[in-house]
Amino acid sequence: QEHLVESGGGLVQAGGSLRLSCVVSGSIFRYNTMAWYRQTLRNERELVAAVRDGALISDSDSVKGRFTISRDDAKDTVYLQMNSLKPEDTGVYYCNTFPVTLSYWGQGTQVTVSS
Repeated sequence: QEHLVESGGGLVQAGGSLRLSCVVSGSIFRYNTMAWYRQTLRNERELVAAVRDGALISDSDSVKGRFTISRDDAKDTVYLQMNSLKPEDTGVYYCNTFPVTLSYWGQGTQVTVSS
């Protein structure tokens, strides 16, 4: 059964760090560019960053220099290292393909940054 399982979110103070993980079904992971998205209270779901073959494909201007996306092909897992977090980074973070080709999303992981 295909799946996307995000984890690693939590409550952190501004300036802190979190590392998100997303375990992906192998059938999805191996043939796709993978990405992290987020949904905040103000915005629709937006792309945070995407990675393919170890190379960054795209990232949002709002996270440049602070967030790093990576993938471990042996573990079918994509990561998002988030540093220097800001209150505006608060939201639910999801992983999916880039562009989105799946008809479903995982449950996401909540990130809350306090000021």
